[in-house]
Amino acid sequence: MRYISKKGTTKTRIPAEELITQGISADLQVNIDNLKVLLNRCSEAVIREFTLGRESSTRCVLLYFDGISDKAEIEEHLIKPLLQESANIDQLSLEGIKCLQSIKDKVLSLSQLSYINTLEEICHHINSGDAVLLVDGSNQGLSAGTRYWESRSIQTPENELTIQGPKDGFNETLRYNTALIRRRLKTTQLKTEILVIGRLSKTDVLLSYIEDIAPPSMVAVVRDRLLKINLDGILDSGYLETYISDCKWTMFSQVEYTERPDRTCAHLLEGGVAIMVDGSPMALLAPITFPQFLISAEDYYQNFVAGSIYRILRFLAFFAALTLPSFYVAITSFHHEMIPTDLYLAIASTREGIPFPAVVEAFLLELTFELLREAGLRLPRAIGPAVSIVGALIIGEAAVRAGLVSGLMVVVVAFTGIASFAIPFYNASVIIRVARFGILLAAGFLGLPGIIMALLLMLIRMENIQSLGKPYLSPLSPLEPAQISDILVRRPWPMNIRRPYLPGMLNRNRQSAVPKKGG
Repeated sequence: MRYISKKGTTKTRIPAEELITQGISADLQVNIDNLKVLLNRCSEAVIREFTLGRESSTRCVLLYFDGISDKAEIEEHLIKPLLQESANIDQLSLEGIKCLQSIKDKVLSLSQLSYINTLEEICHHINSGDAVLLVDGSNQGLSAGTRYWESRSIQTPENELTIQGPKDGFNETLRYNTALIRRRLKTTQLKTEILVIGRLSKTDVLLSYIEDIAPPSMVAVVRDRLLKINLDGILDSGYLETYISDCKWTMFSQVEYTERPDRTCAHLLEGGVAIMVDGSPMALLAPITFPQFLISAEDYYQNFVAGSIYRILRFLAFFAALTLPSFYVAITSFHHEMIPTDLYLAIASTREGIPFPAVVEAFLLELTFELLREAGLRLPRAIGPAVSIVGALIIGEAAVRAGLVSGLMVVVVAFTGIASFAIPFYNASVIIRVARFGILLAAGFLGLPGIIMALLLMLIRMENIQSLGKPYLSPLSPLEPAQISDILVRRPWPMNIRRPYLPGMLNRNRQSAVPKKGG
């Protein structure tokens, strides 16, 4: 319980959590006392008291947080005009709300000025970097947009590198990120809604979509799911994935993470939504299908023939990363007749003296490879890649020399790891890395039938998943022949006439059809 003083006397005892819900009082001293209670032990809080007017001095107070507010702008465009223009204010009014209105309309030159009515709004604005002005006799306050903090400059995305295409990427400042999108989509149909989420963090979460393209029902579902979040704090966009996903208890990611503005804009143009969090450089894109995880933005920045070849190569790498060790274990352990005699003798000679079955050998090597990869990510950037590469070489060579694993198994696991690096998105590669162990165990117990059963279970699970109502395996299941040509290969732009279908989409035409000769 805290004591709230009024005019120097202690009369009311109100808990701080109830105090913040109160409205602004017309008595400035009451507001100052209440705010000092709420801002107690906040060392960066600045409470600047001063008076206006030459004869009838009116008390005012200015509040802001040092470090997230622009002090130069506050001094130049707030304090200085207020003190210098007191004479003009005297000629207008120095009474309560009229004084505040006179200050807003005829004194301050800042572009962002708005009225606020409660102590909670005051705390939210000053915690966001704004400055708040309170005037004696007014039960309203005036918020001024003075937000400023140091931020990382716009740099090349670290996780989505491209040779051909834009090189800029999102950073941790939300308004910079929206500017990067608005720079590419210069239309008023691009809507950006700010939602404040987090009981303590009060984090700005941006919901972006293109009106008349994104289905209104889907946008309403996403907005409703975001507003229902009741966490203490939102520190990164990853916090929101589970809340906006249709199916929560699964390893299959139903959103796409990206730090590329061009990929975000491409997703918006296909009727999707983008969610960005202030303080995070990663945008969440939804709805998403699993085949889209194998599509790189660079496919559309080069010749469609080259883009198609690399996309097919990526699909092959996906199947190799998922099943290659399992096929090796199944064939060498259960299906010797499928291997040519000379090759089987060569494999048998490399496995001579190995104390473990093939499935245990593969499992240990895969686990070692994953540990090295994870360690390389967590080590300092200067030594991480070197440690992971050198560690893999030394451990692999030592294991072969000690007779614990065969040399061919090392080659299979190394090729599998290389194939997994060809997947453009990290959250897709995580799915492959987890599923690979399950398929490997199935191959070790049942051989090729075990692999087929594991893949069928995986497909059945994916078939039962939706991302904001869109089937996870679309357009492969349910089959959409018009869209398959832009999944398995990269379709030329003149043939991309219609957008991928979303239930409730209002406008599917991406471009006008080219008229036939004589038509």
